[in-house]
Parts: sequence; C-alpha cells; structure tokens
Amino acid sequence: MAKESSFDVVSTVDMQEVDNAFQQAKRELSQRYDLKDSGATVSLDKTKKTLTVAAPSDFVARQVIDVIGSKLIKRGIDLASVKWGDPEAAAGQSVRQTATIIEGIDKETAGKINKDIKGTKLKVKVQIEGDKLRVSSASRDTLQEVIAFLKSQDYGQPLQYVNYR
Repeated sequence: MAKESSFDVVSTVDMQEVDNAFQQAKRELSQRYDLKDSGATVSLDKTKKTLTVAAPSDFVARQVIDVIGSKLIKRGIDLASVKWGDPEAAAGQSVRQTATIIEGIDKETAGKINKDIKGTKLKVKVQIEGDKLRVSSASRDTLQEVIAFLKSQDYGQPLQYVNYR
C-alpha cells in the first residue's frame, strides 16, 4: 500500500506583521490632516492579541479602523482574522472599540470543518489536534480536492494549509 500523505489545516496570524501595520497606522494618525488633532489613539496588546481604538466620535473611530484595515491588508493580514467588537461609550462623547486577533481553530469550528470534509464522501481521515486539523489520505489528489473544497467554504477566519507531505 502507498504511503499516507497528509496536510494540516491551521489559522495563524503573523504578529510581527500586525505590529508593523499598527506602527504604520499610528504614524499615519499623527500625520494625516483630518486625524492629526482629533484626539484619536490606537493601541496594540501583543500578549492579549487585541487592538484598541479610542476616538472622540464614532465617525473618527470608523476612519481610524479603516486606516488600520488598509495597513493590515498591505501587510498581508486577512481582515477575517480581526474581529471588531461593538463601540463602547467612554468618557464624554468619546468612543472605544476593541478588536481581537483570532489565531488557532476553536473546537466548534474544527468540528464543523471535520463534518464538512466527511460530508464530501472523500476517502480521507481527519484528526483534530488542539487548534489545528490533520487531514490524511493515501491519494495526494484526494488531499488536493479537500484543500479546494475548504478554500470554497467560509468559516469566519482565514485557513492555511501547511505541512503538505
């Protein structure tokens, strides 16, 4: 029998690129004419993997979020990996909005991916290993079909396919 081939389905974000995008957005906030003296601030907590925007109004907060989004896209970070929360009222008229950076595949999403792969009726084995899934099969073509199938689905976060052997 042929050797088993496999690949891992993961969801990772390069935090160094997020930090670079954050620094660029911060620089643009201090230089852009319409945002320079607005009082808007942005902060990054690498340990909690959160971005926080504080602004004097909801309109300014949305502009700052757009700036951050454009910098993340230029740095190759998928915006699906950044989940913005609802705006919270802060002191006075100001608004605070926090985003969490999603890394890893949680149990619910992993179960859904597993169920969807089994629903394709392809001859593959799927194992959930912590925050990733390992898909294995005797046929590399079958694995390619699984990757193509997963790329056509939307699980609310970007997926990468690594360790293809």
